[in-house]
Amino acid sequence: MKRSDIIQQVEDSSKVWDFIIIGGGATGLGSGLDAAARGYSVLLLEQGDFAEATSSRSTKMVHGGVRYLAQGNISLVMEALHERGILKQNAPHMCYNQKFIVPDYKWWGLPYYGIGLKCYDMLARKYSFGPSQIYSKGSVVKEVPGVLTKKLKGGVTYHDGQFDDARLALTIARTMSDFGGCPLNYARVNGLIKTSTGYVCGVEAEDTLSGKSYELKAKAVINATGIFTDDIMNMDNPAHKKLIAPSQGIHIVIDREFLGGDTGIMIPKTDDGRVIFFVPWHGKVVVGTTDTALDSVCMEPKPLDEEIDFLVEHSARFLSKAPTRADVHSVFTGIRPLIAAGDGESTSALSRDHYLTVSPNKLLTIAGGKWTTYRHMAEDCIDNAIQMGGLPFRPSPTQNVKLHGYTEDFDHNDHMHVYGSEASEIMALAEEYPELDQRMHPDLPYSWLEVVWSARNEWAYNVSDALARRTRALIINAKAAAEVAPKCAEIMAAELGKDAEWVKEQSEKFAALAENYIVR
Repeated sequence: MKRSDIIQQVEDSSKVWDFIIIGGGATGLGSGLDAAARGYSVLLLEQGDFAEATSSRSTKMVHGGVRYLAQGNISLVMEALHERGILKQNAPHMCYNQKFIVPDYKWWGLPYYGIGLKCYDMLARKYSFGPSQIYSKGSVVKEVPGVLTKKLKGGVTYHDGQFDDARLALTIARTMSDFGGCPLNYARVNGLIKTSTGYVCGVEAEDTLSGKSYELKAKAVINATGIFTDDIMNMDNPAHKKLIAPSQGIHIVIDREFLGGDTGIMIPKTDDGRVIFFVPWHGKVVVGTTDTALDSVCMEPKPLDEEIDFLVEHSARFLSKAPTRADVHSVFTGIRPLIAAGDGESTSALSRDHYLTVSPNKLLTIAGGKWTTYRHMAEDCIDNAIQMGGLPFRPSPTQNVKLHGYTEDFDHNDHMHVYGSEASEIMALAEEYPELDQRMHPDLPYSWLEVVWSARNEWAYNVSDALARRTRALIINAKAAAEVAPKCAEIMAAELGKDAEWVKEQSEKFAALAENYIVR
């Protein structure tokens, strides 16, 4: 669905949507897809780009949560493993098997982690990605040539899921559109509309691309804004109890040579008590994450030097060749929307993983959770929104909905796999633009044809959309991404009908953005 088609519906002042969802991250998009797949009319409003904040800054894993198992949270692990299996079933081009090893440097590690990971296997049941195994020291080194061998006793392997978070978000948005839903990025909600009795019945929204404002009505309004949850709740009730306690986490991206092989590493406990992963991803290795409490949130958080040093130092503890700050191609920073409040109003805690509350004024807020369980969270959300809005109940079909681009014909070693069945259509653009059928940069796998495709078919409206989330150039190599930004802007300008001033402005904006990702 083209943006113009969605705007046409938005401009229909007589239209009353079944649902308006505020927030275009994993939870909001998942809820939008769930509602559209059930046959309801649904409009999703995202103030920036889809998944621009937290949902594009994950560890790139679809996992059950080994650490939750250690905490004894069996139900959460089972739910996550179940959802991991459903995602692989419905989008095999987006979610696939990744092998990890837990290296053991203590005498008790092998039996302890061996037993724990066998439990992990059993909880996955028919959705298992592969059995865990105990490895000797020699087998560990063969599996992960870059692992630190000093005092290494052996290790335990296990299997989890891997994905590209921003690409999955876009895939869900496009699937939502396939069902007739209306996902709209760059549409900021500035206020809530209420009935004479005080119930929330719509939103005041602004299309930030055109500058136009709208009053939009709905039978149910859903707040799925992640780290900005409290901002929307303030619009309903300025005296509400604060729900979100934000926490910042960063990841660094280094060359694959530091790891060697295709197997990742999982370290169960770091100095700050978090799990740390070394994840092979898009030809690089993602290392993370950290945990830093915050007082405030923003769309584009900045990494702290001590966070970068923490990950570089921990990498040296587990890799035979220790990376330095100079070896970091990119650092990306995300903010977790952790739950701070208990039952502040009329609430229903549907899961220990996510939190759902309905205010006295009938604003439904869903917060917490993680990417792996996005589909289940969305189902819970819409089940409750149906009741709140007085709509006829229709069951969710999403457990069996194939996501946009579904195909079983792909190669996960080819970066084009994220496009699924549409990869061939992108490559066919070479007939129209033979001069663009080349790599953007020697250090990036992407072609200029992907920029054309993103502007035409994937709601990309600026250089950041194209280089940070449609392709992952900014994440893979921030300096290289900054170098190609001016040409990217020129290509997008031709597609979007923009002038030379726009090209200059976009190039400068992206250069400033890239500085947050470059380690000096």
